[in-house]
Amino acid sequence: MSFLKNLLASIRKEETPIVKKFPIVCPHCFNKFSPDSVVFRAAHYKEEDEEYCLQEDTKLNEYLEKFGLEGSEEMEAIIDPKLFPEENKTYVDDVLISIRDKYSIETKKRLCPFCHNDLPYLAGRAPSNIIAIIGASQVGKSVYMASLIHTLETLTAHNFEAACMPISSDTSRRFRTQYIDPLFAQNSLIESTQKERKQEPFIYQFKFKDTSKAPLNLVFFDVAGEGMVEEAYLDLYANHIKNAEGILFLVDPLQLSTIRNKIILSQGSGSGDFTSKYQESRDVVVSLGENFIGSHEEGRTSIPTAIVVTKSDMLEKLANEDDAYLKPNSNVFQNYVHKGYFNLNEYENINGEVKRFIEQVDLAFLDAVEVHFNNVGYFAISSLGQNPVEGRLQGVIQPMRVDEPFLWLLYKLGYIESEKVI
Repeated sequence: MSFLKNLLASIRKEETPIVKKFPIVCPHCFNKFSPDSVVFRAAHYKEEDEEYCLQEDTKLNEYLEKFGLEGSEEMEAIIDPKLFPEENKTYVDDVLISIRDKYSIETKKRLCPFCHNDLPYLAGRAPSNIIAIIGASQVGKSVYMASLIHTLETLTAHNFEAACMPISSDTSRRFRTQYIDPLFAQNSLIESTQKERKQEPFIYQFKFKDTSKAPLNLVFFDVAGEGMVEEAYLDLYANHIKNAEGILFLVDPLQLSTIRNKIILSQGSGSGDFTSKYQESRDVVVSLGENFIGSHEEGRTSIPTAIVVTKSDMLEKLANEDDAYLKPNSNVFQNYVHKGYFNLNEYENINGEVKRFIEQVDLAFLDAVEVHFNNVGYFAISSLGQNPVEGRLQGVIQPMRVDEPFLWLLYKLGYIESEKVI
């Protein structure tokens, strides 16, 4: 009897295939669609065939023109899979990944049906998770993204029985050339993101060794701080924020006017890089509220948002003062590494301290955050562990708590477990 039960259970299991495909969010135009809606670009052309000759791609050119980029006059044809029989199609994990055209030539060049940009090879086979890194100008978004991704690759993924890898050789090359080599090889700062330049996404896969856990496609964006308070810029360059699964909102201590002069004085002359122009972080919140949060129910968003005070190493110089906002033994100045699970005790400590700190130094910003965001956590990090002098780093880079806000996002999104350690 037990044999028959097991046999019937096995048959039912075989008759009910596991659905593995996920909706795709295009990392270029941010439209969301089913994997069944993708189109392909032919892998060849035939001059004598009007259907397969080189031709203008109107959708792609219209997308490029929005950013002031030059389109291409002639490209290989677009292939619509719906016009071909199933025997011409190849599926992996229930997702269409290639098609043989009428000349029996296979193409794996999957495109977004809305903008005709290339899609990552794992699109549709894993959840698409856009992580938006935002903040005012001079906050250190580029440096933080570099430090974060480097830490995810070299430490965090291992601590969670996973691997963090670039989705393509192009992503790996761009990230190393633009971010890793300047910081970690040349000990120099990364150039600030230019408002006029279109930023390409950096797409990574966070894949667990436990095959029962779905991998994550992580799409990181670094946008210019100057544009965060301009409606036209947000509409064109920062539309991904509307579709983000999580937001990392960076706040520079030097943007907090009540302590800016104290920090500069504590550093001493010639001891670091400072700028005389700082945007207020509250202006970024107001701009987000005006341009997309305001359209949400009750004018609030439930997107998990980590408020991240950067350059925490600067605050340590103020901890010994009589009217110190943080104590010398504060958790802010102690590194912590989450392993295997997100430690809720550690989070509650750092969350409470940073929130009280912001409440003391910029209550208007805190109030603005809490009336626009429903799901907020507060953190403090140091991307480098030091303040550069004349654009150069002094000694070894020692990031502090850089992955903690990101891990909080994964915990809130249900990808990693949490635990309270007594």
